[in-house]
Amino acid sequence: MSNKNTFHLVSLGCAKNTVDSDSMAQLLVRDGYRAIDNPNQASVLIVNTCGFIGPAKEESLRVLGELAETKRDGQILIAAGCLTQRYGVEVAQKVPGIDGILGTRRWMDIVQVVTELRKTPHPEPLYHLPEVKTVGADEHEALRVSVAGASAYIKVADGCRRPCAFCAIPLIKGTAVSRPIEAIVNEAKKLRDAGVRELVLIAQDTTDYGHDLGLKDGLAVLLEQLTDSVPDVDWIRVMYAYPGYVTDRLIEAMATRKQILPYLDIPLQHAHPKTLYRMKRPSNIDWVHKTLGKMRSTIKDLSIRTTFIVGYPGETDEEFQTLMDFVEAMRFDRVGAFQFSFEPGTTSAPLGDPVPAEVKQERFERLMEAQQAISLQVNQTYVGKILNVLIEGFDNGISIGRSYRDAPEIDGMVFVEGQAKVGEMAPVRITGAMAYDLTGSIVPQPQVIRL
Repeated sequence: MSNKNTFHLVSLGCAKNTVDSDSMAQLLVRDGYRAIDNPNQASVLIVNTCGFIGPAKEESLRVLGELAETKRDGQILIAAGCLTQRYGVEVAQKVPGIDGILGTRRWMDIVQVVTELRKTPHPEPLYHLPEVKTVGADEHEALRVSVAGASAYIKVADGCRRPCAFCAIPLIKGTAVSRPIEAIVNEAKKLRDAGVRELVLIAQDTTDYGHDLGLKDGLAVLLEQLTDSVPDVDWIRVMYAYPGYVTDRLIEAMATRKQILPYLDIPLQHAHPKTLYRMKRPSNIDWVHKTLGKMRSTIKDLSIRTTFIVGYPGETDEEFQTLMDFVEAMRFDRVGAFQFSFEPGTTSAPLGDPVPAEVKQERFERLMEAQQAISLQVNQTYVGKILNVLIEGFDNGISIGRSYRDAPEIDGMVFVEGQAKVGEMAPVRITGAMAYDLTGSIVPQPQVIRL
């Protein structure tokens, strides 16, 4: 039996989706709804879908199908997010039982959609996919954040205007639209007041922040204002930088403002100019070498994460070997890899998907095996050093946390002997290194003797 004013929300995909999910939840709670874990007892079921690549689409359809099959009389099932924005009609056809379809930039209409569906029976799904060209103006005062313990994601922009041939995001989200600086700063202050110690700035491309607002070096401007406005937040982390747009001013801000972590996620996608050209990505590898060299010489203890695609259409053995040589030479702290996923409608679609699946898999395994050895060697250089670790949990006598080198959910962990307070920033001496994680022990703080 479902409770009248309860909802069950499943969020799939990336952290940017999680922010949208949490924003919808805020609006529902404000309207008198309560979030519950058991879908069978909820009056409203929501799946915030991901439609980035094939496996993500399949997962979204599977979750929607499972909820539709067990849906009871009186329950409402709403499909929201990326998959429904692009394939709304097809999703409704594939999953009978969906009552509402909500687009990516209309998450703020969730209460309106629920109210309409509960008021009047809809034999056909209610579609809510109106075009919206502004972000930040109609967010109903919902915080565009997702809080997890002492860390929080802040979405600084939505959409993307880059021409990457393999990517469907511009087709799903539209062009890049930045949120006002004052809105982001206001959210940072509220998060600080709530005890958040790490702010993670996310967008499809953070280095494009402010372009549509007429800002030059918008990301650096935003970081400067954030560090001035919330000087007591311990960490500010930047995700998803775009090659060619890491400016001198951004490097200077990262080097001189201690809250900005010496960490950058900069997805490079490949290292062979011809592959990058086919991808419609920046193909100036000299820029990569020079800029990463400049960053490493300017920003102390810089940690760099990147992402690559293997098996892109036309990728030859020679091109893949160039990528392998590049990874060996650059010695990134973290590397993520994806096998190319054919996406209809993208500009890479005419290229097809000619690289055999077994070749993609073999290249993926070779790349990750090589990086695993590099990551272990890099991690071993931290043994004996003291790192501040943000403690996030405790289990079986071990405290678990992250250093500045570890972004939430995607990077490694630090396993610390003994119990430290969750939410605490603890100094930890590193005693051991694995391929992805570190181990250590808390450094005792000198006690002050009061007479």
